[in-house]
Amino acid sequence: MTRQWQLGETFETPDGYVRWASFGEGDPVVLLHGSPFSSYIWREIAPALARTRRVYVWDLLGFGQSEQREGQDVGLAAQGRLFARLLAHWGLDRGDRPSVVAHDVGGAVALRALLLEGAEYKDLTLVDAVGGGEWGTGYFKLIRENAHVFEQLPDYAHEALVAGHLRHATHTGYGPGVLDAYIDPWRGTAGQAAFYRQYRQFAQSQTDELEPLLGKVDVPTRIIWARQDRLLPTEFADFLDARIPHAELTWLDNAGHTIQEDAPARLLAHLTTGFRTASQV
Repeated sequence: MTRQWQLGETFETPDGYVRWASFGEGDPVVLLHGSPFSSYIWREIAPALARTRRVYVWDLLGFGQSEQREGQDVGLAAQGRLFARLLAHWGLDRGDRPSVVAHDVGGAVALRALLLEGAEYKDLTLVDAVGGGEWGTGYFKLIRENAHVFEQLPDYAHEALVAGHLRHATHTGYGPGVLDAYIDPWRGTAGQAAFYRQYRQFAQSQTDELEPLLGKVDVPTRIIWARQDRLLPTEFADFLDARIPHAELTWLDNAGHTIQEDAPARLLAHLTTGFRTASQV
């Protein structure tokens, strides 16, 4: 991970430590990343939000700067429980409810914490996020069902696979050093094992549990989606919009799944704008 993005705080769990950081002062907002990313994806958004808010970022267990080791439970259910515990650790489990912004599988983590783990939010923003539907197909399914094979790839082939997947996530391309920063946690023996461990454990069933509960989301919710997302195409946005009451859906053109890379200023503009439907929920 680049020296410019370091998470200085540690939260210990039975499955290993989690790295986190907070910036700024004001109403709290928590940013969740997805896979195979890390909190690094919020490096431009977090400081900008911190001008007026208290911003919390963290790396999912097994990702980024958080611990990677054999035997970890890094599935979506475990990450949802961990997120609820982190909110309590930060003192955001009573009264001072945070805004939550979640990307990719971070959406499933946030939704599980809200709907199954008793977490409370002020509001929720889902950015090209997993929250249901048949998302675990294609590349994802191939790796999950053959993880024992992919784990044996030589390092150069493994790195090429990770890089190819990450390139597929952007519509406009990455800036200098960005792709390397995303790949870095997945390098080496421990990193390669951790990369395929997440695929083995991210089960479709862990979002299937959420689908009948989406109608119970009772906080102001908005869905922000990139038109050129090739990992989670536009039908996934429509899926969430149809099931979450009073959700507001916003489309961003000329951006891919890594909307934080492709259109950070436009994303930030939406994150600093109030909810249109807040009074209806």
